[in-house]
Amino acid sequence: MNNIPKAKIGIVAVSRDCFPASLAKTRREALVAAYEKKYDKADIYECPITIIESEIDMVNALADVNKQECNGLVVYLGNFGPEISETLLAKHWGDKPVMFCAAAEESQDDLMDGRGDAYCGMLNASYNLKLRNVKAYIPEYPVGDADDCADMIHDFLPIVRAVDGLHNLKIISFGPRPMNFLACNAPIKQLYNLGVEIEENSELDLFESFNKHAGDKRIDEVTADMAKELGHGNKIPEVLPKLAQYELTLLDWVEAHKGYRKYVAIAGKCWPAFQTQFGFVPCYVNSRLTGRGIPVSCEVDIYGALSEFIGTCVSDDIVTLLDINNSVPKDMYEESIKGKFNYAHTDTFMGFHCGNTCSKKLASCSMKYQKIMARALPREVTNGTLEGDIMPGDITFFRLQSTADSQLRAYVANGEVLPVATKSFGSIGVFAIPEMGRFYRHVLIEKNYPHHGAVAFGHWGKALFEVFKYLGVAYDDLGYPRAKDDYYPSENPFKA
Repeated sequence: MNNIPKAKIGIVAVSRDCFPASLAKTRREALVAAYEKKYDKADIYECPITIIESEIDMVNALADVNKQECNGLVVYLGNFGPEISETLLAKHWGDKPVMFCAAAEESQDDLMDGRGDAYCGMLNASYNLKLRNVKAYIPEYPVGDADDCADMIHDFLPIVRAVDGLHNLKIISFGPRPMNFLACNAPIKQLYNLGVEIEENSELDLFESFNKHAGDKRIDEVTADMAKELGHGNKIPEVLPKLAQYELTLLDWVEAHKGYRKYVAIAGKCWPAFQTQFGFVPCYVNSRLTGRGIPVSCEVDIYGALSEFIGTCVSDDIVTLLDINNSVPKDMYEESIKGKFNYAHTDTFMGFHCGNTCSKKLASCSMKYQKIMARALPREVTNGTLEGDIMPGDITFFRLQSTADSQLRAYVANGEVLPVATKSFGSIGVFAIPEMGRFYRHVLIEKNYPHHGAVAFGHWGKALFEVFKYLGVAYDDLGYPRAKDDYYPSENPFKA
């Protein structure tokens, strides 16, 4: 994954001058030791300035962590803490992610000179952050011993990667959305609010570039790599040179157009004229780029690409973008799910897209033609999809979206892909999310989300929820599946 940032978190301890400074120093040292014992020490940088007690200390510490090129900051209250200096530190850290946490008391035998009162200091810190309009991540329970705070910092890593990634991201799009496809359209104003740049291009620009790559000397090498990846699934080898030409076109475009940005995601055009002009569908190429950490959304879904990139940063892994597509037939549920898994029929659905999921996330795969498009077009121009059932395991379904009036909304749902054969086509899986039926009705439909959802592999709901909060999604606009007896505001309490 060379298209997302690596988190490097500076740890700065603070101390109120009427408390023992030694508490901040020894507790910071214990925290760093605990982190290095449990996790990768390369994740963190211990600011050597013993404690931050004054504004001058703050300036020196800020210069130090910036010199070390940290992209995340932890303000650690070793005792009560200096509410002015510590919140000024966060303010002058700028728009980079910052976290506050505090030291718990250590022993009942040391509550005289060894009491730090950081439990109280966190309240003053939060109040001062609000006064200064400074955004900060505060863990669910932000007070703990060295091991506890080490875990909090480790939980902060995906937030740092996501926020820093967005501040250095350019989304490159090709073409307007397809006709009769209003669902994935949304104002781009929120992209700029998030610190994201966007470059919008015509598909004619892409087609011209593709044609200029005809005869590229690298095509044979990429074709061979595709054949190796597909193995026995290489059912249409004659289309691979064109796909290789297209892959090189996109990669060269990224290098030529990312400008001062470090990271890139692509929102690509794939129908209706793409197939007849290019002579193939781009699904497999999209899957390969996503497998390298360059998310590519289908159907010019700009916020889908944005969501995929966030998922890549959070999980440090491959993601995919799927339609929340079709219900599971009752006979399939009765035969393969009921009594074997603890899900109601309405908890299940199929996630599908034409063939954009990376081969590493499929149980098996084959190069195929696009069945839906081939109903209206010559089959030979619809080759290029990567079909296969998505491998079973934990997943997180999520999306960050702008509304028509430029408000940010998001949803997050942990679930799993069941080990059930789909008996269908495309990149597809049988998904299960607890209380999905109610979530589908009272979040996805009620809040007007499009049918595309990003999928991260593993349970990343906790981190994604915090990322969306940090990005400014209002609590009322941050959806998740509610427990059985926890009613949505719009849910009919008399339905039973």
